[in-house]
Amino acid sequence: MAVSFPVAGSFSAFSTRFLDPAWGFAMGWNYAMQWLVALPLETVSATIILNYWETGIPQPVWVTIFLILIISINLFGVRGYGEAEFVLSIVKVVAVVGFIILGIILNIGGGPGGSYIGALYWHSPGAFNNGFRGLCSVLVNAAFAFAGTELVGLAAAETSNPRKTLPSAIKQVFWRVCIFYVVSLTIVSFLVPYNDPRLIGGKPNENSHASPFVIAIVNAGITGLDSVMNAVILLAVLSVGNAAVYGSSRTLAALAEQRQAPKILSYVDRQGRPLVAIMVALAIGLLAYLSATPQQEAAFGWLVATSGLSSIFTWGSICLAHIRFRRAWHHQGHSLDELAFTSQPGVVGSMVGFIINVLILAAQFWTGFAPVGYQLNSWMENVSSFFQAFMAVPIVLLLFIGYKIWFRTSVMRVEEMDLGTGMRELNLLELLAEERKEQATWPRWKRWYRLLC
Repeated sequence: MAVSFPVAGSFSAFSTRFLDPAWGFAMGWNYAMQWLVALPLETVSATIILNYWETGIPQPVWVTIFLILIISINLFGVRGYGEAEFVLSIVKVVAVVGFIILGIILNIGGGPGGSYIGALYWHSPGAFNNGFRGLCSVLVNAAFAFAGTELVGLAAAETSNPRKTLPSAIKQVFWRVCIFYVVSLTIVSFLVPYNDPRLIGGKPNENSHASPFVIAIVNAGITGLDSVMNAVILLAVLSVGNAAVYGSSRTLAALAEQRQAPKILSYVDRQGRPLVAIMVALAIGLLAYLSATPQQEAAFGWLVATSGLSSIFTWGSICLAHIRFRRAWHHQGHSLDELAFTSQPGVVGSMVGFIINVLILAAQFWTGFAPVGYQLNSWMENVSSFFQAFMAVPIVLLLFIGYKIWFRTSVMRVEEMDLGTGMRELNLLELLAEERKEQATWPRWKRWYRLLC
C-alpha cells in the first residue's frame, strides 16, 4: 500500500481510505500520541538510568539538559537529525554486538574468576516470572520497544525503485530484530535472574535502577565496563527521544495537511522544519519533569500506558487495511500484476498479523483485569493496574466514536473505495527489465546474500 499510495508521516491515510474515516482519524492521533509521549517517556528513562551513578545533581537539571539537547538537534532540520542518529547508531550497534560476544564468553565461564552458567537461571528461579500471566503483563512494554519498525517500509517505498529497495529493507528489519532484540535479551536472561533485587521493581532498599545489561557486567566483576554500558544505554534512550521529536512533529504536520489537526501545525519553514509541531512536541516533553517527584517510576508506567498499545493498534489497522485493499482491488477488476510490489506473505500474512494483534489486546485486558497478585492487592491498586495495561483502548475508542458521531462517517465498501486518486505511477516493464539485467551480473555469493538480506 505504501508503494502504490505514498503517504507522508502517518499511516492513518490507509485506515481512512480502506476502513473508515473515523477510524483513520483515531489511528492518526493514536500514532501521533505514540511519538509525542515518547519524548517525556525517554527523558524520564534517562533520569532513571542516571540514578545508577548517584550524581547528586537534581533531576530537573538533567531533564532540562536533555530537552535542550534534543530540541537543539531537531532545530538543525533533517541534516542535524540524520547526523546525530548516524553517530548514535554506530555506538549502539558496536555496543550491542560487543555485549553479545561478551555475554557468550561470560555464560560459558570465560569471565574473570567466573564459572559456567549455561541455562541455570532458566531453571532457578525460572525463565518466566509468574508464568503465562507474567509474560502477557509485559506485552505493553514489549510493543512500545518494537514501535517504529514500520517506518523502514514507508521510507523504502518512497524510493525510485521500490521493487529493489523494499525486499532488502524488510529482510534487514527482520535480522535486526532477531540480533539486536531477541539474541541480546536471550543472553541477558542467561546472565541475570528475574528476581535480582537491583532491577527496577526490586527491593526498595537496594539500588533498583540498574539495567540488566549493566548487572550482567557487574556480576562478572569487570571494573569500569558497567559505567560504559550504562552510558551507551543512556545515549540509546536519548536517541529514541530525538527520533520521537522528529517523528511526532512530522506526524502532526501530516495530520494537519489531512485536516485532522489544527492547520497551524502544517506550517513548515524554508529549511523544511515543522516549527509549530516541534514546539508542541517540546510542550508535551515538559511532562518529563514528573521525574523530579517521588513517583518517578509510577510516572514512567503511566506514560507507557498512554502509548504502549499504540503500535498494536497501528499494526492491526495496517493489516486490516491491507486485507480490505486487496479485496477491493480484486472486486474492481484489477490483477496483482498491476502492482509494483506485493507483500510476500500476502493477505494470509495480514490475516495472521491481525489475529495476533487482537489476541495481544485480549491478553492485555485479561492481565489488566486480573493482574499478577491481584488477590493480594486492594481494589484501588487493581483499578490502577487495569488502566495502566489498557489505557490506550478507551482513548482510541473516544477518538473514533467522537469523530464518527460528529461527521457521521460510514465503513468504506469495496465497490466505493477510490483506487485511482494519488496512486503512484511506475513503469513496471522498465523496472523488471532493469532488475533482471542487474541480477544477471551477480556472483553466486551475492544471490545467496540477497535471498537472506
